[in-house]
Amino acid sequence: VQLQASGGGLVQAGGSLRLSCVGSGRTFGDYNMGWFRQAPGKEREFVGAISWTEIATRYADSVKGRFTISRDNAKNTVYLRMNSLKPEDTAVYYCASSTAWTIVSNAYEYWGQGTLVTVSS
Repeated sequence: VQLQASGGGLVQAGGSLRLSCVGSGRTFGDYNMGWFRQAPGKEREFVGAISWTEIATRYADSVKGRFTISRDNAKNTVYLRMNSLKPEDTAVYYCASSTAWTIVSNAYEYWGQGTLVTVSS
């Protein structure tokens, strides 16, 4: 599976963005999809994930209630809707796929190239 993330940009605090991640290959729907982020000088951290069935989602406490993950397997696409953005959400955001239902980045086999989100105060 090859993944291509897009949708990042500069937004003011309190604003919203929607990230997209398009996958290639007919097996996209077989994978759980996760979003991770890495801020400057910090380690990559889990943001959220959605199961291949589209039924289950999970989120990091820092984004719960503000971010929403969805997917459209017919379009091989997963989305990350980000509301009420804060300056501390500034990071490069990555999508990734895994056969495991996990928040552990090492368990994700395929990664997109990342898209930069900058939130100004």
